[in-house]
Amino acid sequence: MIQLDHKNILADLVGNANGITSGEIQRSEARARRALTAFRKRSEDGSVGFPHLPFQAEVINQIQQYAAEMRGSYDTVCVVGIGGSALGAWALDCGIRGPHPVQGAFTAEHPRLVILDNVDPSFTQSALDSMDPRKTLVVVIAKSGGTAETVSTFLIVREWIKNGRGRIAAVTTDGKGDLFELASREKYRPFWIPENVGGRFSVLSPVGLVPAALIGIDLRKLARGAMAMTHRCWQPDLDENIALRAALCHWLLWTRKAKSIQVAFPYSNHLWGTAFWFRQLWAESLGKAADRAGKTVHTGQTPVAALGTTDQHSQVQLYIEGPNDKVFTFWAVGRFAAAGKIPRERLGLEAFDALGGQSLAKLIDAERRATAAAMLEAGRPNCTFTLDRVDEEHLGAFLQMMEFQTAFMGELLGIDAFDQPGVELAKKLTYGLMGRKGFEKYRRQFDAYERKRTRAR
Repeated sequence: MIQLDHKNILADLVGNANGITSGEIQRSEARARRALTAFRKRSEDGSVGFPHLPFQAEVINQIQQYAAEMRGSYDTVCVVGIGGSALGAWALDCGIRGPHPVQGAFTAEHPRLVILDNVDPSFTQSALDSMDPRKTLVVVIAKSGGTAETVSTFLIVREWIKNGRGRIAAVTTDGKGDLFELASREKYRPFWIPENVGGRFSVLSPVGLVPAALIGIDLRKLARGAMAMTHRCWQPDLDENIALRAALCHWLLWTRKAKSIQVAFPYSNHLWGTAFWFRQLWAESLGKAADRAGKTVHTGQTPVAALGTTDQHSQVQLYIEGPNDKVFTFWAVGRFAAAGKIPRERLGLEAFDALGGQSLAKLIDAERRATAAAMLEAGRPNCTFTLDRVDEEHLGAFLQMMEFQTAFMGELLGIDAFDQPGVELAKKLTYGLMGRKGFEKYRRQFDAYERKRTRAR
């Protein structure tokens, strides 16, 4: 269903300064297999839960049943969440139903998805103005139950929807946090996030599946693709295990060739949401100050999202002639849902006549292959994932593969890919500024920072 072509990262094609050799890959295979074994141990002892999510048949059935019960009572699903509590739903909606604004008219049979993932007051008010509170089903998502952005936005939405009992679902941790307490008190329909599944790895948990089911996505097909990919990702053979092979290649390019930036380059608008989901997954998981031994390493490969062919006309000039510090990962689609047949009309104009009778599917594939070849000529390493098509099974498999690749990359780097200490201080300082009880010391810390800024010249 999904293939990886890594030939364009080889030194034979992009030069020794920028590419890795087949010998380097072969000599590192034992390290890659140790990474697989180490991660499998974490999965089997229950400390990391995402590999098990596709097999949660009972949870999937509960969500599907809830969606069936509610169907027809709403024309809008409003997700209130941020980061991993929002990006997964967007990736699934964009992947299966298509990017906005080309999804067609929204009705009770084809509900709109609105995601409130920022506290920009103008954005929030505009979103509320665009929805009918009588026909909106709200899904509030927060694993901790106390994320400041989610809580504040939900308070606004809760008041806007008024007596919304029966039209609010809460996705959070069972038995913990303020959202759990409020959901229990106000009788929201609850769905639980496993404690061993972090937000950025939660797309195939109720975090992503509840919104997906409510907008009509087939969860069983998503799970079927993810289950098949999970089986592949436990294989020690790098030809079969494309997640492990991709992780090894990116690890070698980062640590041996200083390719500190990875550009995720989908050639499909349906995969554009997935590129932003991947950006969070890769950045938060791999950007770490210290390794597991406590040694300061400041490691991580910075992810960037680009859209083919759109960004050939906005970014590729930099990519081909700018700093050679990047690796490009193209995401290709073998078969599009529509070919985009170009009329066979002769206008006597060379630019028009050359394309008449061909198709947009052929053109976008030619554009991708041409861009990869141009990068090769410039010594810019690149590789390509190819999905046979974009549907529930392929997207479920691709999302699961990316999560495994990230986990393997963490093991290769010797860091914990499942924590995020770097974002915690900003959260605590925010709570201090907003006057939350118990966070007074962080307000004082922020005041000291402001005094330091005042003295700076």
